[in-house]
Amino acid sequence: MTFAGEPVLVTGATGFVGAAVARALAARGARLRVLVRRESDRSNLAGLDADPREGDIRDAESVRAALEGVRYLFHVAADYRLWAPDPEDIVRNNLRGTRAVMEAARAAGVERLVYTSSVATLKPLDGGAADETRPATPEQAVGAYKRSKVVAERLVEAMAANGLPVVIVNPSTPIGPRDVKPTPTGRILVEAANGRMPAFVESGLNLVHVDDVAAGHLLALEKGAIGERYVLGGQDVTLRAMLAEIARIVGRKAPTISIPRAALFPMAYANEAIARVTGKDPFLTVDSLKMAAHNMYFSSAKAERALGYHARPYPEAIADAIAWFRAAGKIA
Repeated sequence: MTFAGEPVLVTGATGFVGAAVARALAARGARLRVLVRRESDRSNLAGLDADPREGDIRDAESVRAALEGVRYLFHVAADYRLWAPDPEDIVRNNLRGTRAVMEAARAAGVERLVYTSSVATLKPLDGGAADETRPATPEQAVGAYKRSKVVAERLVEAMAANGLPVVIVNPSTPIGPRDVKPTPTGRILVEAANGRMPAFVESGLNLVHVDDVAAGHLLALEKGAIGERYVLGGQDVTLRAMLAEIARIVGRKAPTISIPRAALFPMAYANEAIARVTGKDPFLTVDSLKMAAHNMYFSSAKAERALGYHARPYPEAIADAIAWFRAAGKIA
């Protein structure tokens, strides 16, 4: 599929994954349009040849206006918070925003679209890597963010079954350049690189370069089956190994102290209490500790087989992330 000259809208292009998707499309010559909230940090749009349209995914009218004349849509925007003073606000935002965008795409006659979900909608598999055959129910999801992605994904699946030409992708844990906020994993990377993580809990995650996730989005639009889900992941790695690789790159001693999760719950509750007063996101949360009870390992075999997707080794993703954070002044 060629994107040269094609009108394409990306939501969430000021964010981490959305910026990578937008840049991948621009590199393929797409006539790029981005939906941007008035208050958004637009630094990720710097140097990008794109037509910004002001609006909000929860505002159906602004979405409809942004979609006029658009052939393809990538709906990447989401409320990506693992904690909020009112957790249900995350669920409301992601469900309302997804519904508004999907309904506007149907009304606009968008030819094909990709919805960015998350591996948060899948049940972890103890002792192995989970895949698309393990969808979670809202009741099985840990925390408001995961629950929000589950209910939003189920909405998209139902709309696909009713004729909406949407393909679903499930990124694992992206890292890399332009993580401006940063994401929760980006915060871990920055703290570790600056020597502020002397200990860790025994857990595991699936790390993937954000640019590989972006490439997977384009492959999904081109080759994905309507209504199907595709995990876009990289390599499974323990948190201990991730921190050791960060330490190796920055020239620090790797942490060796493993702390039981149970011992950290009082600190997590205290962090959340402080956050309610300060308004700043807590570094350690109760939900993140609950998630750490399982290794978040995932298989991208379906995407590799059906889409031709592949991901580079995770140390390259860590190195690129560190280089970007260092250039941004976040790592000493």
